[in-house]
Amino acid sequence: MDERAYYTESQEKKSVPLNCPWCKTQDSYELNWAVRKKKDRLPGGADERDRAKFAKAQSYMVLIDNQTMCKNMRCRKRFDISGIKTMAFL
Repeated sequence: MDERAYYTESQEKKSVPLNCPWCKTQDSYELNWAVRKKKDRLPGGADERDRAKFAKAQSYMVLIDNQTMCKNMRCRKRFDISGIKTMAFL
């Protein structure tokens, strides 16, 4: 059984304060996250190995964006998102 059958997936935006490395201004940026919540029941047709995997599964979030654009109108350069965890358990 595929591991994706254990989760319901959705998209979520969360704001995070970041500093632009070019112009050094700090602002709040909306970052896209994929939220995978564990289902309350195991899907049908599962064997013992699938039951063991489902028992260990946890809900988590994965960061989708790896770059963002500076909000300062004079700068507007793209920069890599760093200093933020790319995965978080719920």
